[in-house]
Amino acid sequence: MTGRRILAIDQGTTNTKAVLVDEGGQIVERASVPSVSDYPHPGWAEQSADEIWRGVRQVISDIVQRVGTEGIAGIAITNQRESLVVWDAETSQPIAPCILWQCRRTADATRALHEAGHNALVTERTGLSINPLFPASKLGWVMQNIPEATDLAASGRLRAGTIDCWLLWNLTAGGVFATDHSNASRTQLFDTEQLRWDAELCALFGAPNAALPETRASDAFMGETQGVSGLPDGTPILAMMGDSHAALYGHAIREPGLVKATYGTGSSLMVLSSERVGSTHGLSGTIAWSRGQQVVYAIEGNITVSAQAAAFTADLLGLEDAAALSALAETTESSGDVCFVPALSGLGAPHWDDTAKGAISGLTLASNRAQIARATFEAIAMQIADVFTAMERDVGRRLEGLQADGGASANGFLMQLQADLLDRCVTRRDIAEIGAMGVAAMAFETLGVASEQILGQAQSEDFAPAMDAQDRDRILRNWRAAVERVKT
Repeated sequence: MTGRRILAIDQGTTNTKAVLVDEGGQIVERASVPSVSDYPHPGWAEQSADEIWRGVRQVISDIVQRVGTEGIAGIAITNQRESLVVWDAETSQPIAPCILWQCRRTADATRALHEAGHNALVTERTGLSINPLFPASKLGWVMQNIPEATDLAASGRLRAGTIDCWLLWNLTAGGVFATDHSNASRTQLFDTEQLRWDAELCALFGAPNAALPETRASDAFMGETQGVSGLPDGTPILAMMGDSHAALYGHAIREPGLVKATYGTGSSLMVLSSERVGSTHGLSGTIAWSRGQQVVYAIEGNITVSAQAAAFTADLLGLEDAAALSALAETTESSGDVCFVPALSGLGAPHWDDTAKGAISGLTLASNRAQIARATFEAIAMQIADVFTAMERDVGRRLEGLQADGGASANGFLMQLQADLLDRCVTRRDIAEIGAMGVAAMAFETLGVASEQILGQAQSEDFAPAMDAQDRDRILRNWRAAVERVKT
């Protein structure tokens, strides 16, 4: 007889995945469909909210068609964060494209808020410095630029939420409008101490408080499915977390000391903190997750363009993909003095310069394609190292190592380079879908199954520093100088 299983949905920027996990921590089945992003104007980034929901339905259908629904005890959701969906509660139709976390359309508006002196208040309440990354300014933009939004807000029909909230709404046929504390903490509208939407912040950003969802613990009962093709009505939704939070949970990190880094389109580093703290080194305070009445806090750094830099450079050099770029990079032992700063959508943590532009420096007639390729991977690793160093300054002590996940972490060359440039051990766990496994583990815990039983099966691989100190120092000096040059 089939034991209990959790269907974990992982809705990301580049694809939507689902995995079916059993009580032994084994992935029974998996499915994936690509996500398409649009860039209608310089600095803008969007996706179709309808296509996001269609992708979720597809991966659910694919798994159910292969293995059926026997044993599915519940659903868990993890999602790309800071992306905003706004819709009509009566029709369940989006009134605008989903504005992605990468979108910088509100750069001028957020800069004005900074200049008006509002950043201290926002940071104190939310842990987040004012930035276009977060949904607060995006919702303000919708209210100013989408005429339908004002009328819907006036009639009580406007709904605004992050991707988890949008998926929950659709999974329950509009029966539940809610988000979890981890996702709410990334909106810049949520007081992470009081655990409530902040009316003063909503007014500051022009975001209608009444359009925001109910907030619940990450392991709260979120509702039951209704009308989802392939799934029985009444399938419970047992846990929700933002993707970076779920990855941290999936690494089984429960105490401060180790840093989690997710290598994706962008990258997120997160380290647990013993209390709610604000960063003074360009990072963010956030809620890692909440279980019942217990709220766990963390410090996070977000990098806007991370592994995406490899695909970008591969295209520039006429290579097939990032794997081909990596193969080219490995043909040279040094990048020389070539340095690439991938500020292709501004600079994220810890620099936070929205108007910075990418640059390749240090070129001479002796430079070659392989050195540019290697410099790209060094740039990915150096961005991580910058955030790691800022975290150490915030917590006031040495951090012991890095736990890596995300698609680009499968690249052993990059992981070794990361260990070399960080001068710390880097551990890669052999779970491709670590965020989905993390939120599945939390869902299983609501059923009485220990997370160790779910997460303890994964193998890991360690990468120890091996680079000569002089080579490391040269790369660090070149990187720091290049970053200063691209800042505006």
